[in-house]
Amino acid sequence: VPAALLGSALLRRPAALGAAAARCAPARDSHGPPLPGHGSSKAASLHWTGERAVSVLLLGLLPAAYLCPGPAVDYSLAAALTLHGHWGLGQVITDYVHGDVPIKVANVGLYVLSALTFAGLCHFNYHDVGICKAVAMLWSL
Repeated sequence: VPAALLGSALLRRPAALGAAAARCAPARDSHGPPLPGHGSSKAASLHWTGERAVSVLLLGLLPAAYLCPGPAVDYSLAAALTLHGHWGLGQVITDYVHGDVPIKVANVGLYVLSALTFAGLCHFNYHDVGICKAVAMLWSL
């Protein structure tokens, strides 16, 4: 049906719907600065690249742990596994935790958990057999 036959009054959005839509989804200039609390797209891109780099590093560390176990590989695994887990749990918090206070509490808990995980793995590497030998011992059972 041509628009000329319907008339311009029928093609306009009712004022109540227009006001409701403006409240629900405020317009943002895509070329302007990011909204408060949101990072820039360059930071998101660098974060994504870092996540992929750590994942590829982990893929390389697994055979290295088998072929040439030692302190360098143990501590590299400790750092990469902790960082990989930290970022993964951070995404779980982003997806499932809502509200300002619960998000802050969850993020503090995540940082505490990540710090304790890294400290525990480093303690295990220094005072015990290390990650590589521990996995080898498990495989030998």
